[in-house]
Amino acid sequence: MKRYLLLLFALFITLSVYPQAVQPEIPEPTVSVTESDGLTTELAPGDEFSGEAPIKLKLSANAEEVEGFSLVVVWTFTKEGETEPYLTRHDAEVEIDVKTSGAIIIQPEITYTSLENSDVVWPYGAEEFEPFRIILAESSLEVPNAFSPNGDGINDYFNVYNAKSIVSFHAAIFNRWGQQLYSWGLDGIDSKENGWDGTYNGKPVKAGVYYVVVKAKGADGIEYEFRRDVNLLRGYDESGN
Repeated sequence: MKRYLLLLFALFITLSVYPQAVQPEIPEPTVSVTESDGLTTELAPGDEFSGEAPIKLKLSANAEEVEGFSLVVVWTFTKEGETEPYLTRHDAEVEIDVKTSGAIIIQPEITYTSLENSDVVWPYGAEEFEPFRIILAESSLEVPNAFSPNGDGINDYFNVYNAKSIVSFHAAIFNRWGQQLYSWGLDGIDSKENGWDGTYNGKPVKAGVYYVVVKAKGADGIEYEFRRDVNLLRGYDESGN
């Protein structure tokens, strides 16, 4: 009887010191992807994004602080096909720029541990959250050799095209005497309504041959350099007249 009373007393003390913990709700982590043109895509666990570098990522654990628990958040970034992460972050919210091509696997891990009893742990990881998958295309860049700024809405601007995953860029147009007439950077590439319109100081230049110099770098490390003639055609339409 005495031993039974001692066991009851020990159980009472244990419950008093370590009361039964209530399981925290499973968080709902998200990843926000913002492309260079400002377009934003929201991802849930298991979602996949395909696009071009560079992009901005905002990772949110969306995990509430629970009284009596400590909260630890871990984000691991692993290149597809590899086993070890190349980057680990420990904040509930993470903002990061991605300027490399390829596929990235992002795995969140969120752990609640009781402040009163370290044996009471609620880990939420790969079993609860499928990883986020980010796929960024390999780089490409092409430069035309002619354009026709005649106001017909077709090929009115000289610009590069098929630009994918370009992370640095500069281009300039020169006349035959080496005078720079126009230049543009990364924010002005691959646009049908942006680029050189065939003017200098607001006035149309003559039809003829000009010169373009392009230097760029892709997210996959490829460097591009073009030096070529540009034919400015006036009085030309897409019918060939």
